[in-house]
Amino acid sequence: MKARRRAILLIVGVMLSSSQVFAAGPYSYYSVTPCRLVDTRGPTGVNGGPALSAGSPRSFAIWSAPAACGIPSTAQAVTLNVTFVMPTQDGFLKIWPFNTTPPLTSNINASANTPAIANGAIVPLGADPSLQVTVVYGTAISGTAHVVIDVTGYYQ
Repeated sequence: MKARRRAILLIVGVMLSSSQVFAAGPYSYYSVTPCRLVDTRGPTGVNGGPALSAGSPRSFAIWSAPAACGIPSTAQAVTLNVTFVMPTQDGFLKIWPFNTTPPLTSNINASANTPAIANGAIVPLGADPSLQVTVVYGTAISGTAHVVIDVTGYYQ
């Protein structure tokens, strides 16, 4: 008689809650429930429309966003999900700390009329009291694009 083998499947779930702390360097990382900071597809406003115009940097306040998305004024950097939406020309998005030199590299590259493409970013925050980040849509010619930025955590 053949012996039957039974496999036992053990599933272990791990759930991260907001404000969980991870430390391994000079700063601790705090996750937050993803929160929309910027959406230029919406009404005109500080962190809303209009669309970005090619070559014109635009700054967005992290700390003055609705309820600041749980980011304290003492944060040293933020983790973001940046989405490039419907660029009218081939181009790229750069994101960097307010009032500093723009980076030489882009965060996202996309072809004209790409519906949406996203990428993660860790952006240091400067001494600015509203913790601004600056975004630019770069192309060889003029065009417009929307940007959506969600915060997922911060370092402090």
